[in-house]
Amino acid sequence: MAMTLRLSDEENAHLAQLAEAEGRSKQEILRLALADRWSRLQKEQQLGEVLGRVLPRYKGLLDRIGTA
Repeated sequence: MAMTLRLSDEENAHLAQLAEAEGRSKQEILRLALADRWSRLQKEQQLGEVLGRVLPRYKGLLDRIGTA
């Protein structure tokens, strides 16, 4: 799917410098950044799910540790 991305002059310059430094196209830099952010979001959501299941199990212990 085609899309238009509007960047400030400064953002465009940063993107161009990053692309040059990594030997990649600006488009590839943006696709990789999107993939990285998506991956981090998925990991954060998974961690939240795990903590939601585990923390209640150890609530008593955590409460005792917190007051020690």
